[in-house]
Amino acid sequence: MTAYTATTTNASNKVTATAADDTATIEIKNGTTEVTNGSNASWSAGENVLTIKVTDGTGPTLEKTYTVTVTKSE
Repeated sequence: MTAYTATTTNASNKVTATAADDTATIEIKNGTTEVTNGSNASWSAGENVLTIKVTDGTGPTLEKTYTVTVTKSE
C-alpha cells in the first residue's frame, strides 16, 4: 500500500486517478462511500481517508492500493 497526505479548506474536491495501463480498472472510495473517478469527493472536518484501488485488466490479476488521508480544516 502506498500512502499520501493532503490538506484542504474546501468542502469537496475533484478526484481523478489515471492508470498507466489503459485496461486497468480504478475504484475510489471516501471512507465507505464510492466516488466516481473524475467527480467531487465531499470532506468532513478532520481526517478523511480516500482509498484508490487499481486493478490490472490483463493477464494475472494485479492490484495496487493507494490511500490519501485528506485533512479538512474547520
